[in-house]
Order: sequence, then C-alpha cells, then structure tokens
Amino acid sequence: MEKSKPQKRSRQLKKTYQLRLYVAGQTPKSLAAFANLKKICEEHMPGQYEIEVIDLLKKPQLASGDQILAIPTLVRKLPQPIKKIIGDLSNTERVLVGLDLREQKQD
Repeated sequence: MEKSKPQKRSRQLKKTYQLRLYVAGQTPKSLAAFANLKKICEEHMPGQYEIEVIDLLKKPQLASGDQILAIPTLVRKLPQPIKKIIGDLSNTERVLVGLDLREQKQD
C-alpha cells in the first residue's frame, strides 16, 4: 500500500490570488495602497498571491478592461468571482473581507 503525499495534495488545494492594483503615478496614496496590500498578502496568504501594479498614467487604456472608476483600486482576478476594493487598503479587516479571506462580522 502506497502512502499518500499530503504535501503535494495541500499545494494543489491552495488558492492562488491574482491581484491587480491600479494606481496613478507614485502618489502617497498609491504607495500606501501597495505597501498595505503587500503586508496583508504576506500575513494572510504567503506564497499564494501575484500582484500586478498597473500605472494608469503610463497605460490609461487598461482602466476600461476592469472598469476602473477611482484609484487606487485593487482587483482580485482569481479566484473567481472578480472583486474590487477602492482606496489605500489601510482598513485591513475590510480588505480581508473583500478578498474573501475573512467572514464579515455581523453586529
């Protein structure tokens, strides 16, 4: 009888988060959003995420693809469904709920 390999199986079950952060230049709000996102990802999903930063000053045509109306905006492409969070991502609880990493608390 062969033993199963739990390490391989657990890797396959892990979600990979594809995240896009839309910013407009190197503004304090844009830099804060990236720093906050990186910190949240490292604390709550280490090794399970990819962050793509899109500067709309350099590539404004990319805003229409994800229907970006405000910046900074974080778009979770994967896992489906697509989710959007607007702002500098300083409210960690709100970001975790928005990314489906934590249940929303009922008051």
